[in-house]
Amino acid sequence: MFKLIKTEDKARRGVFETPHGTIQSPFFMNVGTAAAIKGGISSPMLNDLKCQVELCNTYHLHLRPGDDIVYKLGGLHKFMNWHKPILTDSGGFQVFSLAKLRKIKEEGVYFHSHIDGRPIFMGPEESMQIQSHLASTIAMAFDECVENPAPYDYVLNSINRTTRWLIRCKGEMSRLNSLETTINRQQMLFGINQGGTYDDLRIQHMKEIKELDLDGYAVGGLAVGEPTEVMYHILDVITEYMPVDKPRYLMGVGTPSNIIEGVARGIDMFDCVMPSRNARHATVFTWDGVTHLTNQCYQLDDKPLDSQCDCPTCRNFSRAYIRHLFKSGEQLAGRLAVQHNLYFYNTLMEKIRDNLDNGTFGEFRAEYSERLSQKI
Repeated sequence: MFKLIKTEDKARRGVFETPHGTIQSPFFMNVGTAAAIKGGISSPMLNDLKCQVELCNTYHLHLRPGDDIVYKLGGLHKFMNWHKPILTDSGGFQVFSLAKLRKIKEEGVYFHSHIDGRPIFMGPEESMQIQSHLASTIAMAFDECVENPAPYDYVLNSINRTTRWLIRCKGEMSRLNSLETTINRQQMLFGINQGGTYDDLRIQHMKEIKELDLDGYAVGGLAVGEPTEVMYHILDVITEYMPVDKPRYLMGVGTPSNIIEGVARGIDMFDCVMPSRNARHATVFTWDGVTHLTNQCYQLDDKPLDSQCDCPTCRNFSRAYIRHLFKSGEQLAGRLAVQHNLYFYNTLMEKIRDNLDNGTFGEFRAEYSERLSQKI
């Protein structure tokens, strides 16, 4: 399913064949948590924004509208009119970040809905069943995302439990994919590497889950408060132990610079709410750095957001106009900015792939990794 075409140092250029289409890697997944991109971007619009994969969230869709409803309506692809690949997060991160009261046991996690407070139980089998109902292309295994920093002994016990949960996830997915009533019987399963910021635990856990021969492997539990240098160090350590012939996914990351540096360390897949969230607050990414559109300097600026960008927003509207929309509280402001940021991120991945094809990724990294983090 995953073919590695070429490498440049640790950076990888590949092709990922899925039941819902071919993905060129490295790639960024646009985050549609509740089956929609925040900011008013519809599924058909994503095609014009160069999106290859959309990410939706198991936890949120389980609560609203309910995975059983999505199943009855034909699965996520039909529900949201998106016919390219979809990855569903297991819900583990949301359980641990949103649920104020939770109890972790061997069978799973008991917690309360952040919406109405009703009690919910989610374990490996339940997560797989929900994701099977959603019929995503890729399902993520149910894991525990620990805080950084966390005590060594706690993290050790956590990764051991996460491995046991992963074995249960694999067994349950195999069962679900054998049922005639399952919408997507080719659903793939990715395991998640945990271990906090401890090198030896990260390596130990990766060695253990690699033996399960899953469809792909993710690095979780990073970009949750630790310094960027620590995240890069963990990637330097762990990618050496990840399978060469499987996709590698860095969860929840990040800035354009983070992505370039992640690719340089051997990562193939990324996701983050940053492009859409920042855009809704008037912050946009350009090829010269990051800027805030409500700044006074844009009041009479008739140039596009980025002179190097040909997204629908930059082709049609000026900085002055979009600034006016934000200052006036118009919903169109967020939509235009989100449209630009998503296009920018997907174009960034396109340029990374082109430079890997041409053997010039090192030069691209040297020119843009720091520049894209600068504030204009």
